[in-house]
Amino acid sequence: MKSQDIPPLVADKISPRAKELLAKVAAFVEEDCQPAERILETQLPSDQSKRFLNTYPAIIDTLKAKAKKLGLWNLFLSNIHYREGVALTNLEYALIAELLGQCHIASEAMNCSAPDTGNMETIAKYGNEAQKAQWLQPLLDGDIRSAFIMTERYVASSDATNINLEIKRDGNEYVLNGTKWWSSGVGDPRCKIYLVMGKTDATNPNPYKQQSVILVPHNTPGITVERALSVFGYDDAPHGHCEVSFKNVRVPASNILLGEGRGFEIIQGRLGPGRIHHCMRSIGVASVALELLLLRVNDPARNTFGKSLSEHGTILDWIARSRIEIDAGRLLVLNAADKIDRTDAKGALKDIAMAKIYVPSMALGVIDRAIQAHGAAGICQDFPLARMWASMRTLRIADGPDEVHMNQLGRIESQRVKELAQVYSKRLERTEKLIQELSLKVHDHLELKAKF
Repeated sequence: MKSQDIPPLVADKISPRAKELLAKVAAFVEEDCQPAERILETQLPSDQSKRFLNTYPAIIDTLKAKAKKLGLWNLFLSNIHYREGVALTNLEYALIAELLGQCHIASEAMNCSAPDTGNMETIAKYGNEAQKAQWLQPLLDGDIRSAFIMTERYVASSDATNINLEIKRDGNEYVLNGTKWWSSGVGDPRCKIYLVMGKTDATNPNPYKQQSVILVPHNTPGITVERALSVFGYDDAPHGHCEVSFKNVRVPASNILLGEGRGFEIIQGRLGPGRIHHCMRSIGVASVALELLLLRVNDPARNTFGKSLSEHGTILDWIARSRIEIDAGRLLVLNAADKIDRTDAKGALKDIAMAKIYVPSMALGVIDRAIQAHGAAGICQDFPLARMWASMRTLRIADGPDEVHMNQLGRIESQRVKELAQVYSKRLERTEKLIQELSLKVHDHLELKAKF
């Protein structure tokens, strides 16, 4: 990313070092990651039964080694909030994440991919020193991967108070029983640690104090990976989204994160920055879709009704709308990232919600226009658009569905009512006073009285 590509509204908040990193990331994504995308798929087994739990594409290790050498490693973890972090703000990383979104393997190549990013932030923020030494450091080094296991099949998991997996204390251990699904990352043979959310106190009168998060090594007896789930037909191997059962799974009591009943506190702290990462990568995805749209409609071989596709008014409308929507989404995300830097994820709740609601849907719209411009080619494997669409559609559900964020945002906005009522009442008083001073006659149809 060139300096002139940084939105002027935030340009003065981007350090010289961050600008240098942006240029290096842009070159790495373009020159190393983009060419490797097709290599990654060819290095995976075509046999569906062998695509999970036993292998991963070797090209990833090559890319990771180069990223480390270039100093493009763990850039997501800001030292503003984490002592293990790097000297980047969330705002600066948001611009980097946009570049990573332009290639679906770039994030992993730089050790900046979900769910590891959120899990590293969680352990860094809430883990004790022993937990950090055992699990955080190997994750930071890129030697292992992880999974965050929360969603359940038989309850409405968008309301996390419904989570049912039992975490029961038994002496110096906790015993886990239950089933989870959409456990992203479990299919990767490098995934060695699960962060599992469940109930430690189902009878607590406070429904937000019933849940806890515990660290569970992947090879603990009693864990069974039942199956890998597909996303609109894509298996996302070797990463995978799996259904996992826990039957009398025993782990040391010292594996609990932060303490019993702190699960909601942890997931709220975890999801804030992660949602921004997802949104900024989505800006990158939408930008690629627009590029593909531009290339397709300006292909001289593709003329309809006597003129090129790009000369049709509908196509020009698509291009213009896409540009406006992408730039609007970018500013929403950058604003939220800056708010996290100035406060924290909780202080940026409204801003994060707005970005999470708007950006995935915006990206879907841009991708859909690109698909439409490509015709049948847009929905087949010859172009990345179908996979991009499937990924973006998932984001409208992942990390909380749109409706949950809408409700949250609506409640936050509604908190302004009392203050607004006072403002409007004072405004009315000043209006009435001015009318009296000027000895004006108020027409009957002018309604001055209002109740707030």
